Amino acid sequence: MLYYLFKYLHELDFPGAGMFNYISFRASLSIITSLFIATVFGKKIIYYLQKQQIGEIVRDLGLAGQMEKKGTPTMGGLIILISILVPVLLFAKLDNVYIILMLITTVWLGLIGFIDDYIKVFKKDKEGLKGRFKIAGQVGLGLIVGLTLYMNDDVVIREKASIYDIGTQTEIVDEGFTTDSAHSTAMTTDVKSTKTTIPFFKNNEFDYEDLVRWGGQYSGILAWILFIIITIFIVTAVSNGANMTDGLDGLATGTSAIIGATLGILAYLSGHLVYASYLNIMYIPQSGELVVYIAAFIGSTIGFLWYNSYPAQVFMGDTGSLSLGGIIAVIAIIIHKELLIPILCGIFLVENLSVMMQVSWFKYTRKKYGVGRRIFKMAPLHHHYQLKGYPEPKIVTRFWIIGILLAVITIVTLKIR
Repeated sequence: MLYYLFKYLHELDFPGAGMFNYISFRASLSIITSLFIATVFGKKIIYYLQKQQIGEIVRDLGLAGQMEKKGTPTMGGLIILISILVPVLLFAKLDNVYIILMLITTVWLGLIGFIDDYIKVFKKDKEGLKGRFKIAGQVGLGLIVGLTLYMNDDVVIREKASIYDIGTQTEIVDEGFTTDSAHSTAMTTDVKSTKTTIPFFKNNEFDYEDLVRWGGQYSGILAWILFIIITIFIVTAVSNGANMTDGLDGLATGTSAIIGATLGILAYLSGHLVYASYLNIMYIPQSGELVVYIAAFIGSTIGFLWYNSYPAQVFMGDTGSLSLGGIIAVIAIIIHKELLIPILCGIFLVENLSVMMQVSWFKYTRKKYGVGRRIFKMAPLHHHYQLKGYPEPKIVTRFWIIGILLAVITIVTLKIR
């Protein structure tokens, strides 16, 4: 909203109003505002949750310090959602298709998580929202995202984007650039494409259409259908992965902040013609605006971590965890980096796999031997280490370190081919 106000003031030559043209300036305001809301107003929200006796329901699983968490306010994901939405509404370009998609994602998954938490807390049903309804909501969001990226004319990539002989006076403004130098040129071909970034390959790109060439003249449509199916799968998987990871104080929050910072770098590079050309990566017009959203995302997670770090004063609940995973998935899909998710979101992936392996092996051995056997002492994986005697803060910190390492590897893949 403020973007349009200052754009109007800039047209009237109001001093300083032109600063709002710069994504970097608005992203800075976004992260500061998000941090302020999460830390200052977050305390008031926590107090309200305590007053309403909206506390965590804890089962005695034999984990160290588990029962001490009983009664800790939950549904703190509301702090994260508010801390994201307010700065984005204030500082982002609200007519940008990618910002609209992210706002829908935030509200959509936040609502699903809120309903789940509401059933657990107020209806006293430990199972919460039925799994099939959660999956239906995640699939619905994936369908919306996939169809929007397919049908919207503003969703394009610029193939073979390159800059020749950049002058010293080049000035980056929003998605494009202006320059006072006369010896700067650019080749631009904006196209709808199912290409995506794939690590370690020579051209660093992969086209989903290559998988459906057998479709002949229909291969283009089939490629988009395949893309939409993959989008649905990724949104569902990453959202559930974040939900699985939310089991120790600060684990999901800190991991999401690390992933968010990495996606912010990738979004800025992908939406910046000069840097995309230099790194020889896919240039995505208008995607730079996502940096404003991601800045709010980072600020909200770090601000929430102020109260969620060990010992936690509040838990995010499914209101927060489902949203965090879905947001990460949709951003990665928008900037064509979804195939980097197994690396970047390695923590979420391992947590998810640990549960799948545990359940599958238990069922198999129970059927074969009559007694179910376990691979881990307990799943998800972080509980396995708890039962091995590791202190909770040490587990969380080491997972963060691994997350940072995976983030660095993700960025490095842009140049390793």
